[in-house]
Order: sequence, then structure tokens, then C-alpha cells
Amino acid sequence: MRHRRINSDLMLLLAAGLWGSAFVAQRIAAAEMGVFLFNGLRFLLGALLLLPFTRVFKPDSLAGKGLTGRVRLEILLLGFLLFAASALQQAGLRYTTAGNAAFITGLYVVFIPIVSAVFLGQRPRPVVWPAALLALAGLYLLSGSGSLKLNPGDLFELSGAVVWALQVILLGRLVQLVPVFTLTVGQSLVCMLFNLAASLLFERSSFYALAMDSQALLTSAGAVVYTGVFSVAVAYTLQAAAQRVSPPADAAILLSLEAVFAALFGWIFLQEYLTPLQILGCTLMFSAALLAQIPQLLPARKPAVQEDRAA
Repeated sequence: MRHRRINSDLMLLLAAGLWGSAFVAQRIAAAEMGVFLFNGLRFLLGALLLLPFTRVFKPDSLAGKGLTGRVRLEILLLGFLLFAASALQQAGLRYTTAGNAAFITGLYVVFIPIVSAVFLGQRPRPVVWPAALLALAGLYLLSGSGSLKLNPGDLFELSGAVVWALQVILLGRLVQLVPVFTLTVGQSLVCMLFNLAASLLFERSSFYALAMDSQALLTSAGAVVYTGVFSVAVAYTLQAAAQRVSPPADAAILLSLEAVFAALFGWIFLQEYLTPLQILGCTLMFSAALLAQIPQLLPARKPAVQEDRAA
């Protein structure tokens, strides 16, 4: 069990790294492409790439059970939550800074254990609370330490953080009932449909403008391909597979490292340099992730051997 837990944590860490790298592509696309069209195309690409795997990889414990009506409705809800969260995040990137977006989105680290405890009666392990607070402090330093100024983009990101928390919690339930690839494709297709419908309703003018600008079209296409492959197809599959083992509160702490990777890739590709305080924030977040995993890294206690007092 300990090895499964460590493997799941490594998958979550890799997912956070992929999402952090995708942050750069999302920033570039936000200036060229409508929110709904961008998300719709990348989730469509991710779903198409994963669709063949739904017939091949079915765990024995889940294969053949079929999907009940309630489970189908929950997958629909999961896809809608993914649509809402990703749209709010992408929209927020148009109006707020990278630091603000990273900090506010990362608040789902705190929202998840609170929601789980209050509404679901799931009591997180005690170490999760100090780890979540340490991660929150790290996110604050990473955002610029005191430079936060509320603007419409911040409100988008804050709303998105709440929705991300709900998505992670619901995903943690459904991965116990649905094969990983089936679940990932299902939520991606639902998310894609909502996004493309919204794009047809609200983004027709931006679509025509993009079609007339070949340079912007090429840049946006590259962002769609990168995020569709790595952010959607790979990272969301890793998240779903890992959450079959890791509880939502623990998963949130590791996934919050997306902000650290986003800052790192922003420094490399967008020349967004880190201050000493931001580097300290990254260190605190890595420390929080390690703190949350200490119980899994400690050797298991051996049961005490009782002396045989039989005469």
C-alpha cells in the first residue's frame, strides 16, 4: 500500500508539473483566442487521444460493472465543473497577473479539506491542516507578498478555486466507480461540449478575427496542441489514476505545486523573474508537500508480540 501511495503522489507531482508548464501556453493563448474556443478545442483533442484507451485499459475490479444512471449524471456534473473551473481560470488570466492567479487558484488547497469535513464528514489526517496552511503561506509569498490587488480577474480566479475544489472532491469519488480512461474521456467530452456551445453563443466575433490573423492562428494552434496533449490527455489521466489512492485533501497539496512549476516555466520562457521571497514561497510549498507525505514515508509499525503465558 505504501508503494502505491508513493507512486500516486509521484503521478500527482508530474500532473502539477505539466499543468504548470501549460500555464505559459494558456497565457499566450489568452491574448489571441476566446476562452471557450481555446478550452473546447484542447479538451476535444485530449478526449480524442484518450478514446482508444477506454477499450484497452479496464481494471478487473471495475470492468463489466457498467455505468448506472446516477454515475452518468455525476460524470456530467464533473465535466461541467471542469468546464466552469477552466473557463474561470482562463478568463482571469486576461485581467490579472500571473502571481495573483497562482495564489488565488491555489486556495483550493484550503477549500478541499474544509468542504470535505463540513459537507461530506470526511476527516482529513491531522497533518493535512498544517501542510495546507504552509502551502497557503508559500502561495502568498509566490504571488509577490503583499502586492495583491483585487480586480475582476481576481474574482474569476477565486470563483475558479472553489469550483476546482469541488471537481477534485467529486473526481475522488468517481475514480472508485469508473475506469480511469473512461472517466477522463467522459469529463473531457462534457467539458468540450459546454465550451464549444458557449463559444458559438459568445465568441463569434473573436473567432472571425482569429481566422483572419494567420500569425495569431498559428500561435493559438500550438497552444491548443500542447495543452490538449499534456495538460488534458496526460495530466488529467494522471490525476484520475492517482486519486484512486490519494485522498482529495492530500492530492490538493501536491497539485498546488502547479503554481511553483508555473513560476519556474514563466521564468524560463516568459522572463518572469522570481524575487527572493518568491523563491522562499516555492520552498515552503515543497515543504508542505513533503510534510503531507511523512506518514507514508515512515516505516510501518510492527504489531507487538505478546508473550505466550500458557502453562
